[in-house]
Parts: sequence; structure tokens; C-alpha cells
Amino acid sequence: MDLNTQPDSEKPQIIKILLLIDYSSEFSRRLLRGGVQYAKEHGRWIFYRLPSYYKSLYGNEGIVKWAKEWNADAILAHWDNEESQILKTLDIPVILQNYKDRSSLFSNLTGNYIGTGKMAANYFAQKRFHSFAFYGNRRVVWSRERAEGYQREVERIGGNYFYFETENLDESQWNQDHIELEKWLLNLPKPVALFACDDSFALQISELCKINNINIPNDVALLGVDNDELICNLSDPPISSIVLDVEKGGYEVGSLIHHMLLTGKKKSTDIVINPTRIEQRQSTEKYNISNKYILKVVKYIEENFTSEISIESLTQLVPLSRRNLEVKFKKELGISTYQFVLSCRVELFANLLITTNRTLFELAYESGFNDYKNISRIFKKFKGYTPVEYRQKYS
Repeated sequence: MDLNTQPDSEKPQIIKILLLIDYSSEFSRRLLRGGVQYAKEHGRWIFYRLPSYYKSLYGNEGIVKWAKEWNADAILAHWDNEESQILKTLDIPVILQNYKDRSSLFSNLTGNYIGTGKMAANYFAQKRFHSFAFYGNRRVVWSRERAEGYQREVERIGGNYFYFETENLDESQWNQDHIELEKWLLNLPKPVALFACDDSFALQISELCKINNINIPNDVALLGVDNDELICNLSDPPISSIVLDVEKGGYEVGSLIHHMLLTGKKKSTDIVINPTRIEQRQSTEKYNISNKYILKVVKYIEENFTSEISIESLTQLVPLSRRNLEVKFKKELGISTYQFVLSCRVELFANLLITTNRTLFELAYESGFNDYKNISRIFKKFKGYTPVEYRQKYS
């Protein structure tokens, strides 16, 4: 039967989703891509974003009135927790994107913020930094918890921790917060590993470094979150960033809304977006290694790890014996040359697993693994998952 001639009772129900979130950030666009993908796979969905000026003109009550008149089936909103109570009167599924705090009334679109902070600290620790700084957004949960995870891990490994927070300064005039931020940045011990709560805040640091002739990455190694390619590449040098599993989160938002509508249950459920990897750019390419010979070996391995590398070939680069090279390398990096080569290969392999659809054999070979039989064991030792499990979890 032609769908256009089906009786109304047999046509798929139209699901209407009201969006009260910003479109301007890469995070939001990726989130919506995931939600739209779910919608395409599961029927007739309509998305509508109420213009931002609507709230200014008509207030929260006006938004609720409009949602009722439009017969919205569900809402995805980026609202302060204290303002969200009024949405309860709609009696429809509501998912709130975290800002200041998590909601106790509705389902939360949240993140593994503490885990993201720990990932950043471990990344810098592998580059042998001893001083760690965090630049955060005042009074927002995702910044506060990223700082908490970062600080915990820094203290666990015995590093020195420094912290500064401001309001979001992107659109504001130069003010006291900017002056204090600049002073804090200038007084940080150098070299320092600086983790910003997101890419926009990382760009502020990059701009201040440029003004004050602070070299990135030699004096400040800079890392952000969200991997917003436009923002990261506006910086000179480009900013490294933690990649989040945002599109999967958007897909899960669609799934949760659909489940609530089908079952009639509105029990609060948190959707947690996890960090997956670090997109390394020039802002973090430096290792904090004092021995110039070991630094030369590290750079050589990073540029050639997909090829066969032997300890003999490494000793030809520097005036060190095999034994001396191994001892000094482990002293500087905490691992052997062999383990360092493996870690480089595993990171490339992991990245290819979740960014391509090619076979494991092809990716293993491209990453420098010649012994395909052992790749699963090696990968699980580094990542905690087999390659198949890792692809299923993060792809």
C-alpha cells in the first residue's frame, strides 16, 4: 500500500521535539546530529528550535505556553536547574543539558567530567610534566568536575597543581578577571601543563600567551575539551583537545525520549557522554624531558613508530650505548623504549578503530603491528578492552 493512501490510524505517529539549546557550539551540533540520526531510523520526527529571543520577550511562561500550543511531545533544553521547575507542568519527557548543576527533576544529559579530567592529567603525566594548571568556568558543573578529576590525578602522581577560574569571558570587555587571569598565567612555573575546561577557554589562554610572548608548547602545553576544530585551529599553534562521544550521546537522547513516549514512563535517567581520545595538535607536542639525547629518540619514535624500530637503530641516533640509552630513557619517561613504541602504535590503532570502518587486520598493519595474533592482548593491556569491544563502545 502507498504510504500516502494509508488510513491516519495506520500512519506512523509524528513525534515533535522542542529544542531549547544553542546551535552555535560544535558540541551542540554533534549532539543534534546524533539525535537526528536516531529520528531518521525510527519514524516521523519533527524538531523545532525556539528562537533565543523568545524567552527574552515572553519569559519561561511564554515558552511553556508555546510548547502546549504546539503539542510538543518532548523537550531537550539547556536551562539553569532553578528555572526548570516550570517545565514540570507540561507533563512530557524533558532532558536537560547540564550547566550549573544536574537536575533532580528531569533526565540529565551529562558527562563523565571527572574521567575527562583524569584523562588530561594522565596524558600530561606521560609527557613527564611536574607542574599542572587548570583554567575553569566559574560555577558550572562540567568545569568544576573536570577540575576535580584533574586535581585528584595530579595529586595521586605527586604533581604540583594550580587553579584559576573566571566567568565566560568570550564576549565581554577586558575587565578585572582578565587582568587576574593574565597575572596568574605569567606567574605559573614553566614549563607547565595547562588543561582548560573547554576549547573556548583554551583559546583565551592561547591569545594571552601570544600577547605576553609565552611560548606554546615549550612554556605552556595547552589542552582543551570538545575538539571544536574551528576554535582549535584559530589558535597559533593549534590546540590539542579531548574528543567526547557526543553524537552517541545525542543518539541515546533520541532513544530515551522514544522509550519514554512508548512506555509512558518519565523516570529520570542520566545519559553520560564519555571522553574517547585526545586529538593531538601542536599545542601539546612537547615532552618535558631534560636529556637532549632522549628527547631526540622520543621524537624519532613518534615520527617512525609505524615502521620497524630496533634498539640498535636508536643507538645510532645518539652517543649512548644500548644499556645507557635504556636506563636514561626509562628514567625520563618511566617506561622502556619498547613500551613507548607500543603505546604510540596502540594510540594510532585506537584512533583508527573509531574513525574508520576498515578491518582490524588493515588497521593493525597501518599502525605498525606486524604480529596480528597478539594485537588483541596488547591492546587490552593498554585500553582495558579488546579492539572489537573498543570499536563497539566508542565508534
